[in-house]
Amino acid sequence: MNKINRLPILLVIAIVLGLIIGWIDSMPNWDDTGTTAAALIVVSASLGFFQPKRAWLLAIAVGIWVPFFNFVFHHDFNSLAAIIFAFAGAYLGVLIKKIFSVSTS
Repeated sequence: MNKINRLPILLVIAIVLGLIIGWIDSMPNWDDTGTTAAALIVVSASLGFFQPKRAWLLAIAVGIWVPFFNFVFHHDFNSLAAIIFAFAGAYLGVLIKKIFSVSTS
């Protein structure tokens, strides 16, 4: 039985959710870095769980939008750390996937 290639679907989900997180983070009245970081970690971890081999790509697709919007709207590169949170989340998802696959074997 052929496996469905989930990467394109997960990539679209990553881009859309990353855009939403980045857009909200760039709002003038938004000042909650912890919530933004948590959202990046949760979304990236979920995607990394479902596509461990391409976790790096999904992390970039989610995390790049926070610094992008902050640069476009505020000419500020201080939010580049958002990519680190996205990578941490994605590889946390990979780790959880490995733990589940070992325990169910």
